Amino acid sequence: MGKILLTGGMGFIGSHTAVELLEGGYDVLIVDDLSNSEASVLDRVETITGKRPGFVQADVADAGKMEKIFSENAIDAVIHFAGFKAVGESVAKPLEYYRNNLDSTLTLLETMKKHDCRTIIFSSSATVYGDNSPAPFAEDAPTGNCTNPYGWTKYMIEQILKGLSLAAPKMFIGILRYFNPIGAHPSGLIGEKPNGIPNNLLPYVTQTAAGIREKLSIFGNDYPTKDGTGVRDFIHVVDLAKGHVATLKYAEKGACGVEIFNLGTGVGYSVLDIVNTFERVNGVKVPHVFAPRRPGDIAECYSNPTRANTILGWKTAKTLDDMCRDAWNWQQKGSRA
Repeated sequence: MGKILLTGGMGFIGSHTAVELLEGGYDVLIVDDLSNSEASVLDRVETITGKRPGFVQADVADAGKMEKIFSENAIDAVIHFAGFKAVGESVAKPLEYYRNNLDSTLTLLETMKKHDCRTIIFSSSATVYGDNSPAPFAEDAPTGNCTNPYGWTKYMIEQILKGLSLAAPKMFIGILRYFNPIGAHPSGLIGEKPNGIPNNLLPYVTQTAAGIREKLSIFGNDYPTKDGTGVRDFIHVVDLAKGHVATLKYAEKGACGVEIFNLGTGVGYSVLDIVNTFERVNGVKVPHVFAPRRPGDIAECYSNPTRANTILGWKTAKTLDDMCRDAWNWQQKGSRA
């Protein structure tokens, strides 16, 4: 078994996947430009697992650096996390999102082709479903009609990968459509640490509970949902990380072609469900106010995860209580270091 290359592996989901791979006996090499992560993650991953992943600081869009990585290492498979990921920022900076997310993917794929690396697992997103059909979304639901440039980059990369598969049928291309990853490693050593004001719900909840933010703004309380707030499929990041390992193991059995899997719980929780559960589990208050809906947000988005359950033998194990408890533990313990 050669190395598993994690692009963007120092980030929130990448670092948790590195932990699961190392604990599963894999040899892990991370490439990350540290534009939205910190070098201290390496130490934290080593503390959790007792093993230190290899690390190269580089931009995945840099063809020379990627060539060097592949020339110096026997890379068996790539898990591609690298990319800009904030929906709101993508609306304000569309060119930067298209340039970064597409360039990094194309450079990576060209380098993989040159070195005959035939397995890639791609971090896609439920945003590719857009607002085309009602939840729950199965993998064969219509995609496209995305509501923001971030979602369009994911959709475009999926099209690139599908086209590549037709030209390279011996490749295994796993497309994992994430729903809403939250929580943190139970150790409290790694978690989501956004730069500046958080884009995602849970870091905003934890920072508000910690007094870093004055209050949580809940965008929209007039959706056609049980309590008027948006409904999402929140998945514990450790369960999500295990989904990548399950996909890799599936590839190792000789699978080829494109396989698309939803990684979610299949349960929709509202924003108020999250706030109320967080307050109950952790015994803290989260001051909140209602604000107008954000453009691009849809009322409900949750998965049908049956395909991943059946084919990969993967199921989520963590509860909403676990997600809220681990997120608060990270906020108190790890995020301030």
